[in-house]
Amino acid sequence: MKIARVLAVVLALVAVQLPVAAHHSWPVNTTKLVTVKGTVTAVDWSNPHPMFGLEVRNTKGVVEKWAIGGPAIIRMEANGWTKTTLAVGDVITGVGYQFSDGQKIIRLERVVLPNGKEIPVYGR
Repeated sequence: MKIARVLAVVLALVAVQLPVAAHHSWPVNTTKLVTVKGTVTAVDWSNPHPMFGLEVRNTKGVVEKWAIGGPAIIRMEANGWTKTTLAVGDVITGVGYQFSDGQKIIRLERVVLPNGKEIPVYGR
């Protein structure tokens, strides 16, 4: 009976850890930084990852919709971010890693703000 309880506790702990580990893995290609410059169309300042919509004009002049985001709010705030750092209509440059499957989603490393100031996301 004691072994069954210990096994149940171990299994419960493993089950709790799996979703947490899966959540923190962004499916990005970390071998190549991607830079996008565009107009902020949406700001979602909420956990688990603040996300921003961006309209980017590609090299052919076609406007593409991108999503860019960072780590948890507390981590971004530690690097100087607030919910008003980016606003709809701002023209910014985002630098980060794109999803490996080609989706127009970037895990940010840093952003160049409209005033030219560069602000890191992870403090690097």
